[in-house]
This record gives sequence, C-alpha cells and structure tokens, in this order.
Amino acid sequence: MSATPLNPVGRWEVISWEQAFDDGRRELPMGERLQGFIQYTESGHMACMIAAAERPNFASGGQWNASDAEKAQAYGSMLAYGGRYEVSGDTITHLVDISLFPNWVGGSQKRRFELGADGTLTLSARLEDGTPQARTARLVWRRADA
Repeated sequence: MSATPLNPVGRWEVISWEQAFDDGRRELPMGERLQGFIQYTESGHMACMIAAAERPNFASGGQWNASDAEKAQAYGSMLAYGGRYEVSGDTITHLVDISLFPNWVGGSQKRRFELGADGTLTLSARLEDGTPQARTARLVWRRADA
C-alpha cells in the first residue's frame, strides 16, 4: 500500500509499459520505445494516450481510405481514452467516457498506484486472473510539468 497520498493533477509522460504473465512471459504492448502521456485535472477529468514510437505513416491512403491492414496496425499501436477519475486509498479509478476501444466506454479502469522515491508514478493492475493469460500490467510515468 502506498504510504503517500496521490495528487495526480498535471501531466505525466509514460516511461514504460510491461505485462508480466504468471507463467513467466513478459510482453511490452507498445514495444521497447513508446511515447504518451496521462493528464489529470483539478476538476477530476483525465485523458490518456500511449503509442508505439515512430508509428509508420499510411502508404495506401489517408486516415479514412488507408488499407484495412494499415488501419488495424494503427489501432494496435495506440491506446487512447478519457473521462473522469477518483482516488481512494492506493487505487486510482478512471471512469471511461470515450475510448479508442469501444468496450471500455461506460466502464472503469482501476489501478493501484505507487509513488517512487525518484518521483515516478507506477500504475498496476491484475488482468485475466484465473486464466492462462493472467498477468500484472505496470505502467511507469514521470511528471512532465515538474
């Protein structure tokens, strides 16, 4: 449990995102190099965008008429959502109003937080417990506006 209360207000830049599976596998959903931020406002709103670094431009068209394969690659190389947030104990809950992933809209993303001695913020979650895909996802952030 985090001994320090979380004041997330401001902009945080992503440092890393890994998923550690119970069977020992380790995956980096956006690769070794990623970019992005999470922004928290004083009024209780949040926005998060994470992408693989150096995503390729569409070669077959633009945002509406690129090939389905290129659009799928773009979808798979970025995460984006926003809404409101609440902090309780060592948990921050993102209440999703809009998302790249339609199934997230109206739901919540609960994350345990830890503040590192170096000023980093780690958000972690258990995913798919009780299945062969059971894992802990960890995203590490640093303040961009400090």
